[in-house]
Amino acid sequence: MVPPGGLVSIPVPTLASSIPVPAGPVPRSRRLRPAENALVRANTRSRDRRHPISVLAAVAAAGGLFVVAGLPAYGLPDAASASKAASSVGQSLSTGGDAQVPAAARDGYRATTQAQLAEMSRDALRAQNNQEYLASGARQLGDDYPWPYEISEWQGGALSPLNYYYRQCTDFVAWRINRDAGSFAEPFKWVWSTMTPTGGNASQWKYAWQGKGWPVSNTPIVGSVAWFGWSNHVAYVKSVLPGGMVLIEEYNYVPNVYSQRTIPASSVEAFLYPPT
Repeated sequence: MVPPGGLVSIPVPTLASSIPVPAGPVPRSRRLRPAENALVRANTRSRDRRHPISVLAAVAAAGGLFVVAGLPAYGLPDAASASKAASSVGQSLSTGGDAQVPAAARDGYRATTQAQLAEMSRDALRAQNNQEYLASGARQLGDDYPWPYEISEWQGGALSPLNYYYRQCTDFVAWRINRDAGSFAEPFKWVWSTMTPTGGNASQWKYAWQGKGWPVSNTPIVGSVAWFGWSNHVAYVKSVLPGGMVLIEEYNYVPNVYSQRTIPASSVEAFLYPPT
C-alpha cells in the first residue's frame, strides 16, 4: 500500500525493468510521479486480489450444492407425478415392461337389484298378512294351516308346495287331507298332480274323485270334503253334529282367511271321502 503523502522506499532492482532510472546518484526516497503511483497500484491488485463479485458467486454455488444434497427424499417426484406433469404439457412417459400397475380400489358398494326389491315388497306383504292373521284368532279356533301369512293369488302370489294357490279353499283342504294321512312336509303325499290332475278348481274336485273311483256320498263323515260345486268352493268337515248339522272349516269363504261355519248337511252338494 502507498502511505499518505505518496512517499515510499522502493528497492531499485524491483522497478529497474519498468521505471527508467536517471543517470547519476539515486536518492533513497522521493515522491512518486503519477505514472509510477498508478503502476504500483496495478501490480498490487493483480497479484493478490480477486474481484468481490466472483468471490460471492463461488460461495453461492457451494451453498447450493449443500441445499440440494439436504433435500428430503419425498421432495423428488415419483413416476406417477412425473407422468401427470408430462401429460399436462402434452408429453408422454413410458415405463419398463415389468412395471406393476396397482389394481383400482373398490368401496364394496352393491346396488339393489330389481329381484331384491321385489322380494322386499313380498316380505312386507307377508308381514302384513301375518299381523292380520295373528289378530284374527284363527289359531285359537284350531287352524293349523302352515302358510297363513303367504301372499295370496290376488296379491300376486304363487302356488304352494301342494300346487294350489296359497290361502285358497283348495290349498287348505289339500293340507288337511295330507295331515290326516300323516304327510306333514315335502314331498307331500297328496298334491294337485296326485289328487286332482284334471283341474285345480274346486268345482272340478267331484269329477276328479269319481274318475279315480274314490267314494262320493251325501252322508258326511269327519275328514271328508264338503263340495259346493255351484259356488266353486270346498271345505273340510270338522264335526258331524246332531240334527243333521255339520261344522266345517275353510279358507277364502271370507276372502283369504280361515273361518268356521255350522250348516245343514243338506246344503252341501256332495261329501268327498278321503282319497285312498
